[in-house]
Amino acid sequence: MANLVCGGAMLQCSFGAAPSSLMVLPVNRVTTSMPIATIMDHKPMMNILPFGMCNSISNPTVAAATAAKLGVMTPMPCIPVTAAPWAPGSPTVLIANMPALNHTSKCLCSWGGVIQIVQPGQLTIQVP
Repeated sequence: MANLVCGGAMLQCSFGAAPSSLMVLPVNRVTTSMPIATIMDHKPMMNILPFGMCNSISNPTVAAATAAKLGVMTPMPCIPVTAAPWAPGSPTVLIANMPALNHTSKCLCSWGGVIQIVQPGQLTIQVP
């Protein structure tokens, strides 16, 4: 069983330099101490905040800065680009007709990073 994820969960990107927090708006009206997340809480800068500096050469700003430094890797500020929802979520627990987000789910950044949940924001509610 996996832990249910709520707002304030700690996230980490494989190309990010620092952890970030998951922001969940209270639109679904299902809460613990914070609103419960669904797989659709993947919008950049609204739900997924920046991870400090980005180290992905697929990121155009990192590629340009690295090229300007003659190939020396130059991290640039992170701007997450998450086009697809979290996967896989919890298929048997629905919140507002969307699968609930559990702590084993991952979200992919368009620049190649894998965003994972380090701390789900609560540890008492478990979902399959």
